[in-house]
Order: sequence, then C-alpha cells, then structure tokens
Amino acid sequence: MLKTINENLEATTHSFEGATKVTQEIASQIADYSKRSFEQGTKTVENLLGARSLDKAVEVQTEYARSAYEDYVSHATKLGQLYTDLAKETFKSYQDFASKLTPVR
Repeated sequence: MLKTINENLEATTHSFEGATKVTQEIASQIADYSKRSFEQGTKTVENLLGARSLDKAVEVQTEYARSAYEDYVSHATKLGQLYTDLAKETFKSYQDFASKLTPVR
C-alpha cells in the first residue's frame, strides 16, 4: 500500500515537471517579446521625431511596420510550438501514469 502511494506521488510530481518547464519558457518568451516590442516602438518614435521630411517619416514607419510584423510572426510561431510542447508534456505525464496503473496484456 505504501509503495503504491509513493509511486503515485512520484508520478504526480513527475507529471508537473515537464509542464512547469514549458510554462516557464512560455513566460520567458512573452517577456522577451514584450521588451523587444517596447524598445522597438520607442526607437521608432525617436526616429519619427527626428525625421526632417514626410518621406523620411513614411520610410521610418514602413520599416517599423515590416519589422514589427516579422517579429510578431516569429514570436507567434515560437509560442505555437511551445504550446504544442506543453500539450505533449501534459499528455505524456498522464499517459505514463496510466500505463503504470493499467496492466498490459
């Protein structure tokens, strides 16, 4: 009985480890993206304020839009992969736990 309880406790603890690591990576990626986005926006505003002509201002804005879009798509792709990894890790831990409880025939 005590052995079963310990195995269940270990399986439960193990099930949270993978999901916790992926969740931490997701939070880190979101924080990094937010920081980069803010810095890029600040730099763009500074460049817009320093623009001497309408053409230069349009050029700065166009470059910002292109860069922001590329960065967003890259970030969304990374997050999509991380959420996929999170789902796999979560399911894997339950699958491992269930395989220990269910005898194989």
